[in-house]
Amino acid sequence: MSIEEKNEELKAKIAQAKLGGGQKQLDKQHERGKLTARERIEQVLDPGSFSELEMFVTHQVTKFGMDKEKFYGDGVVVGSGTMAGRLVYVYSQDFTVMGGSLGKAQASKITHVMDLAIKVGVPIIGIIDSGGARIQEGLGQYGSIFYRNTLASGIVPQFCLILGPCAGGAVYSPALCDFIFMVEGVSKMHITGPNVIKAVTGEEITSEELGGAKVHSQVSGVAHLVAKTEQECFDQVKKLLSFLPSNYQEAPPAPADCDDPKRLVPEVEKVIPDSPSRAYDMKKIIRAIADHNDFFEVQPDFAKNIITGFIRLAGSSVGVIANQPSVAAGALDIDASDKAARFIRFCDAFNIQILNLVDCPGYLPGKHQEFGGIIRHGAKTLFAYCEAVVPRVSVIVRKIYGGAMSGMAVSKLVGTDFTIALTTAEIAIMGPEGAANIIFKDEIAKAEDPKAMRVQKVAEYREKFANPYCAAEEGWIDAIIEPKELRACLIGLFGQLKGKQELRPGKKHGSIPL
Repeated sequence: MSIEEKNEELKAKIAQAKLGGGQKQLDKQHERGKLTARERIEQVLDPGSFSELEMFVTHQVTKFGMDKEKFYGDGVVVGSGTMAGRLVYVYSQDFTVMGGSLGKAQASKITHVMDLAIKVGVPIIGIIDSGGARIQEGLGQYGSIFYRNTLASGIVPQFCLILGPCAGGAVYSPALCDFIFMVEGVSKMHITGPNVIKAVTGEEITSEELGGAKVHSQVSGVAHLVAKTEQECFDQVKKLLSFLPSNYQEAPPAPADCDDPKRLVPEVEKVIPDSPSRAYDMKKIIRAIADHNDFFEVQPDFAKNIITGFIRLAGSSVGVIANQPSVAAGALDIDASDKAARFIRFCDAFNIQILNLVDCPGYLPGKHQEFGGIIRHGAKTLFAYCEAVVPRVSVIVRKIYGGAMSGMAVSKLVGTDFTIALTTAEIAIMGPEGAANIIFKDEIAKAEDPKAMRVQKVAEYREKFANPYCAAEEGWIDAIIEPKELRACLIGLFGQLKGKQELRPGKKHGSIPL
């Protein structure tokens, strides 16, 4: 055979491999409203940058008639490419080949690119569209992927895009990743399907109701970001990656077009109400201080009483954890604690400085919270803050009472580098209403008009004790500033912390209260 003939043979095999399960199956994928495995890679990576690996791999199973069903690639496309010029490794399950089911060969291809990503130090992008483990040969194969997910954790960012079904044991690979993306009407994740649930419990439920994007973004908290279309999902992936380093040894990238570091933000004063009991939207403050007012929120629909996401300050990536006074007064609860703890630990693992914007009355009271383990869940946030060694700044925007001083890392005793307060801040061991009831109990009881006396004493306590100056006198506060100075002040403080180094005792790892 001549070289020309050999070259033509290669081209023919490449063309065959790119057909996946065949043209008929590719057409069916499009009829479902979904892109193919290769189309997804082309959309998420820079045009023309994808370099495929192990294109001609096939399974080697001969039992159960499997020798008659062999396809190049074995249901997954793997390789490397660039995203905004940055190298990433990617795998994309191909639903057109046996429903994207996982067998030994497919698992081997996925773990190969994961191993390469860990060695090279670049992010892993996984695109899931699979019916699960292949009955004929899938037993235990997911374990090899879970193991790589765990090895990669804290070394390189891991993104998982659920763009089809993901059921049974397969759900644990996404769950071990840093960020899970889902698409409305397309993504499905659940341990046991509707048929199994009906057989065991008698309950009837659809796959969408059980594990769709809405459920996992609003109720379970499994999903971090939800898109209306696959293309919107790819755009989310690209934007999120722009805030992150490629690995734990690098700093996050800084764009050249950063905003004016001296810009004042008078709009912050307009957001904060005069009344300490009135609600407002903390996101307006976050956007006001961010470079170009750009805030990328993570888990926006889960545990809305706490806000997590990324901004830039003078070009530097910052992870923001903020109370949301418009939801449950910004109180901490079980879900908010879990959401914050995971985000804090991610930021600390990847050298992203942390900003706390605080307006918190404390922990949400109630039997449901206590029985659900708010002590254990709240301890996760405390552990995450105390463990974090990246630069950390806390801002008391309005109120902070009691145990929330540590729960929102206001106290420098939990490792916060700088704590500043706006002139609008209230800081006390408990709220003025509760404190007045205790401190002035006798005066209120003996007054001719107890209600009027109580109002008077609450105002008196608020004026004399629940203000930033008392806390500053005791050394809790590093600075008190006008709200309009917030952005410039933060940029200055984080600038001081750029060379921060913090040594901790050597150990295997801590025992976080999971």
